[in-house]
Amino acid sequence: QVQLVESGGGLVQAGDSLRVSCAISGRTSSIVFLDWFRQPPGKAREFVARIRWNGAGPYYSDSVKGRFTISKENAENTMYLQMNGLKPEDTAVYYCATGWPPQYWGQGIQVTVSS
Repeated sequence: QVQLVESGGGLVQAGDSLRVSCAISGRTSSIVFLDWFRQPPGKAREFVARIRWNGAGPYYSDSVKGRFTISKENAENTMYLQMNGLKPEDTAVYYCATGWPPQYWGQGIQVTVSS
């Protein structure tokens, strides 16, 4: 089992920056890569970014490329999503996940961007 706990969400204005975190615990030896997903209000959950367990190979959706940065702090078993230049359309519940298809999910954290 892998446990994932998100933190750091909140309400910001358009153009602001915010960093969300994902604390990872449990059977981390089974993890190959980690993902961020998000679910905007009234819409389906969508992929945001991916990083390998060793911190290599970040990959982003087109909608966030150039604005968001995924990273991992190995010593702390924590993954981050640094979000810059936030837009109202980035408003969503953000989830960290691992496995493919995603098997383990965090509880989600709300990010709201006002215009």
